[in-house]
Amino acid sequence: MKISVIVPAFNEEKLLGASLSEIKSAAAAFTARGWSVELIVCDNNSTDRTPDVARAAGAKVVFESINQIARARNTGAAAATGDWLVFVDADSHPGAGLFADVAEQMLSGRCLAGGATIRLDEYFFVASLITRLWNFASRWRRLLAGSFIFVEAAVFRQVGGFSHELFAAEELDLSKRLKQFARGTGRKIVILHRHPLRTSARKMKLYTPREHLRFFTRALFNQRRMLTSREEAHLWYDGRR
Repeated sequence: MKISVIVPAFNEEKLLGASLSEIKSAAAAFTARGWSVELIVCDNNSTDRTPDVARAAGAKVVFESINQIARARNTGAAAATGDWLVFVDADSHPGAGLFADVAEQMLSGRCLAGGATIRLDEYFFVASLITRLWNFASRWRRLLAGSFIFVEAAVFRQVGGFSHELFAAEELDLSKRLKQFARGTGRKIVILHRHPLRTSARKMKLYTPREHLRFFTRALFNQRRMLTSREEAHLWYDGRR
């Protein structure tokens, strides 16, 4: 078995090194089973030292010139040679326990894709409340958080990967297509919860409450435009780090 861990990264020199270090440590859950692991970082047109940090960590670096998280993940997946793909965001930290749970699902033969619940690395009341609501919805509706997704490579390619039409919520679109695909296979999508993914709460510090309110108000009243426009989905694309 070969596992490809794919990390999309846009101007992530500050956090990428620590994330890759933890990913490599957690990957012992795979190598202990005799599996091989490749680590791929997709440099999504960064203007900082992101690719240098990735290479220093021993990752294979591929380049995607269009700033879009869906394209970055797909470009990383196109370079992958593993039987399973594991997508991890550059500001997220999976532990060995989570990777061990992923390995069990891969071995079960009953799972074709999955994700994990999340927890923030810092406490903010509103953000923590939203995270709890998301974790509940994720487990109930089997919705994948973009910060951590694992999927059988052949299945990912068969459903067409991430949509290039979307600049946000591309993981929800993929969740929908994977669930539709799973119905005809007898296999399932799982949301792991014993070892939540630790991910950065930095947006709570990088953006003011007023900026958050303005963003989500505009998204509420013009959802389609926000999802399909890089400018409207600026919380992910303005480069503020």
